This record gives sequence, C-alpha cells and structure tokens, in this order.
Amino acid sequence: MSIPKRAAIGLTATVTALIVTACSSTASSGSSKGFSTDWPRNPDQSSTALKAGLPMLGSEMLQVHYHAHLDVIVDGKPVTVPQYVGIDENAQTITALHTHDTSGVMHIESAKDTPFKLGQFFTEWGQPLTAAQVGPVAIDADQALHVIVNGKEIAGDPAQYVLKAHDEIAVWVGAKSQTPQVPSSYNFPPGL
Repeated sequence: MSIPKRAAIGLTATVTALIVTACSSTASSGSSKGFSTDWPRNPDQSSTALKAGLPMLGSEMLQVHYHAHLDVIVDGKPVTVPQYVGIDENAQTITALHTHDTSGVMHIESAKDTPFKLGQFFTEWGQPLTAAQVGPVAIDADQALHVIVNGKEIAGDPAQYVLKAHDEIAVWVGAKSQTPQVPSSYNFPPGL
C-alpha cells in the first residue's frame, strides 16, 4: 500500500474517531435540552439481543402472539421507536420481541409464554432504561421520569415492567412541575 493511501486511511480513521467522540460527549451531557428525537437502534442486533437475554431465531414463532405499544416522550417531544429492533437483517434472524416499523408497536411472537420486559426491549434497541436515564437523556434534579401503562403510573424499576397484550406504555421525561400528558390506550390495527 502506498504511503499516500495509508495517510488517507489514517486521516479518515482520525476524523471518524473525532466525530464519534464529539457525538458521544454530546449524548452523555445529562441534559434533555437540545436532545435528538432520533434514537437509532444499535446496528448489531445480535449482540444487543444477547445482552437482553433474547435468542436470535431463524423465524417468528407464533405459539404465543400479542402486541404492546410504546410511546417515549421527552420534554413534550415524541421519540421515534425504530423499525427492526430485534431483527438482524444480514443474518436473517429475529427475536421474540421486535418491531417491524416505526409505529411503536412491539411484537411478541414466541414459542412459549415467557415474560418479556420493557428493559429487554430497550436493551436490544441499544438504549438504557433506568430510573436515572432513558436513552441518551440523563434525568437531572429538575426532571422526573414517569412510566404510565394503560393510563396508570407504575412504580419501581421501569426496566422490570412485564409486557402484556395491548398495553399502551408511555415512558415520559419532563420537568418535575409538569403533569404527563400521555395516551391511555392505542388503537391497534385489526389482527394485532
């Protein structure tokens, strides 16, 4: 390989590292002010599925089949739930807990009735879900995190919530002085 070509590759790697570092430091600033509503899924869905304790399957299993809907709202702005969470397009594999589109509908399609948790979904998405952080947004002293399911707030660790058929789940982050305005139900299309 020629020296100019090696130099160009080295420069490209340096610029890429600088961009990644800049993006990482912005995302972990701890404030929701100026955050992006585009929280992309981790491109390596096989590794995030493993972290979530969800095996990658060669096809959808439909012995247990139901759906839940997720809304994520930060400072009044909806965050897009990405398509293909839990799906590795290159390997042509899928987990029992996944999305097909950006509607926020989570598909639970399993060979057995296993409890699936909200935290597993966030893990395979590649985004944290704790009492102190949702995605790239750290909850600061002036903010509150509310998880509201079917119009009722749930207490405890949000990651441990077990998904149920036709749940409408709203993960809301905003000022402590605000009252969450979230949907209490979702109009699932026929067949879901």
